[in-house]
Amino acid sequence: MKSLGASFDRLLTFFSVVGMLLIAGMMLAVVAKVAMRYFFNSPIVWVIDITEYAMLFITFLGTAWLLKREGHVIMDLLLDRLNHKNRHLAIAITSVVAATTCFIITWYGVVVGFDWYNINYFYQGALDIPAFYLEAVIPVGMLLVAIQFLRRAYNNWKLMKAR
Repeated sequence: MKSLGASFDRLLTFFSVVGMLLIAGMMLAVVAKVAMRYFFNSPIVWVIDITEYAMLFITFLGTAWLLKREGHVIMDLLLDRLNHKNRHLAIAITSVVAATTCFIITWYGVVVGFDWYNINYFYQGALDIPAFYLEAVIPVGMLLVAIQFLRRAYNNWKLMKAR
């Protein structure tokens, strides 16, 4: 079980590195577009599309990694007032609820993705890309987040039982 968890952690780290590289690529592409427009009056037309798609991937591939590090904004006003046991119980319960929500979004994303694949739906823009290939990151990312929420619930459950 520990090797499965370690493999999952490596996957999250890999996706976080992909996200970081996408951010760097977005920055370079926007700088290149501005430079091309300024110096040659010929901007790179696909940069905005690629930047929008990259933000989608950054968001959904990096969210589980951020959750693992407890990097999300948290409303801890109530949690800070709870004792150790109740705090971990509350985190475990909210994590299960959040995981359930993420599983629902994953399922819906798969259904919509297959619908778009079957009707051959394309995003219209500078680049005509099948929507299925871009939107597939949503159910994949939400599945990773759901799994991480379950891991978080399990870890907090263990911490609650430890005391």
